[in-house]
Amino acid sequence: MQAFADLLERLILTPSRNGKLHLLKSYFTAAPDPERGFALAALTGALDIASIKAGAIRALMEERMDPVLFNMSYDYVGDLAETVSLVWPEARGANRTPPLSEIVGMLETATRAEAPRLVAGWLGGLDTTGRWALLKLIMGGLRIGVSARMAKTALAQMGGVDVTEIEEIWHGLASPYETLFAWLEGKAERPSPDIAAPFRPVMLAHPLIPKSDRDNPDAVDPALITPDTFAAEWKYDGIRIQASAERGVRRIYTRTGDDISHTFPDVLAAMAFEGTLDGELLVRAADGEGVAPFNALQQRLNRKSVTKKQMEAHPAFIRAYDLLHDGTQDLRSRTFRERRGALEEFIAGHGSARLDLSPLVTVTDLAGLDALRMAPPAPEIEGLMLKRWDSVYAAGRPAGQWYKWKRDPFLVDAVLLYAQRGHGRRSGFYSDFTFGVWKEDYLTPVGKAYFGFTDEELKALDKFVRDNTIERFGPVRSVTPQLVLEVAFEGIQRSPRHKSGIAMRFPRINRIRWDKPAAEADRLETLEAMLPE
Repeated sequence: MQAFADLLERLILTPSRNGKLHLLKSYFTAAPDPERGFALAALTGALDIASIKAGAIRALMEERMDPVLFNMSYDYVGDLAETVSLVWPEARGANRTPPLSEIVGMLETATRAEAPRLVAGWLGGLDTTGRWALLKLIMGGLRIGVSARMAKTALAQMGGVDVTEIEEIWHGLASPYETLFAWLEGKAERPSPDIAAPFRPVMLAHPLIPKSDRDNPDAVDPALITPDTFAAEWKYDGIRIQASAERGVRRIYTRTGDDISHTFPDVLAAMAFEGTLDGELLVRAADGEGVAPFNALQQRLNRKSVTKKQMEAHPAFIRAYDLLHDGTQDLRSRTFRERRGALEEFIAGHGSARLDLSPLVTVTDLAGLDALRMAPPAPEIEGLMLKRWDSVYAAGRPAGQWYKWKRDPFLVDAVLLYAQRGHGRRSGFYSDFTFGVWKEDYLTPVGKAYFGFTDEELKALDKFVRDNTIERFGPVRSVTPQLVLEVAFEGIQRSPRHKSGIAMRFPRINRIRWDKPAAEADRLETLEAMLPE
């Protein structure tokens, strides 16, 4: 347990991706079985401890500390695991640190009545870092800047294999992953679980114009964009998925390989085919023809279960981009031109209200595509995808094959109103910022952003919040309304849930306008004029 705790602490204090990969690789190499397997399960979100949840942890703490004082401490720190780890009373003589495997094993068999007693005993024998790691393990949501993909990449580096080899068999493995580690260490053959409807690692695109070159009119060679070289498609504002059906098993995966089938039973029921499709998960508009805004899809995401009413109100469907397997053979080594022809035939035989074909956009020249990118036929379209006709379907982000060319983001100048403490390595900073624009003679909140700034800018924003606090509401502070933030966002829509009547899509801080007076920030009418008709 202590080695796992040390790993988490070092990961949270290491900002660089390569640094985190080195730490993970070193841990997986040095830790024994089954410790590293349970650690891997925790890091990838595959560990679900049902016997104890956050409410029970709070109850344990409130038995040992005045509840009002604990709540004040929690409000100040902003993270339950960190708060409890700091204030939990240590037990004299309780110095045994249990192995990670013992903790997981005992909690997996414990009842809801037994688990709190076990956890209380372990907390008393651990130091602050150990307590924090134990609580994060129990409650999930590590928030240490490590994704499942990063953990798999570290495993691939450890074993000297391609990460796609791990992703292809991942859903047939289970913690503590001893067969996986044996293969990576050269002690056994690659596991070959019999997985029906497997995940096939996705192919991704590069930006046609990197952010650093957005203001360069010559960033793209016009001679590159020809109808003989590229096919073009609309880039819809949904979530990229892979729909796989085989031997009676149907699954829907995200682009990172997470299985979200349980959230979309209506789509699963319509997958009456054998094969694997690459596409976009969307929601039908009320007219039954168009695409609903992303907010409608959000009502279906991240749910453990979905009701009939939710499915009827937000009917999901797949817009197919590519065909990876046609039920009899793998098509990924064929060109996009060949796969597109096969896809059109496939959808002709299996298309429905839940499954349709992504239309191609006529490619003329760079100027023509640029005009289409900036004025797509529907507000739910983010821009264009460009795919070489001769490209094979290669996992990852191969250079020069596929490009995404999104609309330029919307920009608005807003005033910082509130700030909240972050989580993980940001728990010591005010890093979640609520901003507003002018409505008549007062500022009304219109959104919240928690990224888009550098570490140095975060420190400057945190200092501004601390120096200009007006009121405190637990972990939230209201500040003097004088700092202007240039906010970038991908789209905007009406929202009766928000006081301003609008909701932004993917807002982030584009620039801090230290030089601009708050009185010159934008007005709500400016945002309302951006609403789709």
